[in-house]
Amino acid sequence: MPNTERISKPTSQRMSLYLRVLNAQLELDRVSISSKELGAQTGVKDAQVRKDLACFGSLGTPGVGYLTRDLHHQLRRILGMDKSWNAVLVGVGNIGRALLAYPKFRNEGFNFVGAFDLDKKTIGNKIAGLQIQPMTALANSIRHSRVKLALIAVPPNAAVAVAQFLVDGGIRGILNFAPIRLHLRDDIAVVNVDFTDALEQLVFKIRLSTTDVKGTK
Repeated sequence: MPNTERISKPTSQRMSLYLRVLNAQLELDRVSISSKELGAQTGVKDAQVRKDLACFGSLGTPGVGYLTRDLHHQLRRILGMDKSWNAVLVGVGNIGRALLAYPKFRNEGFNFVGAFDLDKKTIGNKIAGLQIQPMTALANSIRHSRVKLALIAVPPNAAVAVAQFLVDGGIRGILNFAPIRLHLRDDIAVVNVDFTDALEQLVFKIRLSTTDVKGTK
């Protein structure tokens, strides 16, 4: 098993891209895939694909490429996806409900064991078979289910306090959908998902490409 502590963030992000492609290839019953195909479907140069995968040993065969099922298994193991991860969700608004109902989380080994909210009208309702609980039950749920992952989908003015409460309760990784960036201590993994930022970047790229096209006329 490679030393995953030495895997850079860009490399790990590319590994996730490769894994998405391999998932699709398995659904198509593809036996093997080349670095060129992986690169074409992820926007990564095939030389970089080979370099990334070579970090983890001899995963490919010259003239054949990579056996799809074997490479899929190895990447899941490297990324820590070869086991199930319990997770809790805090904030069951529009985004929170969509996250709970998203089936691929469970398919990929992420298991929601609790969903929590402050809204009395929301508490007690069921979404995707999971009953929404009050915030007062959150700490006990984390301890009882040995949860290490949490998703936050709360208003920005509550995100920092919720995140700190989760960390104090034993959470080690947070996927943050609140429109505010979280900065926690170094040993806590945080991924900030900002839909507005993503849309702004998309609009900018469209504007830039349109400007380039006009400039060539």
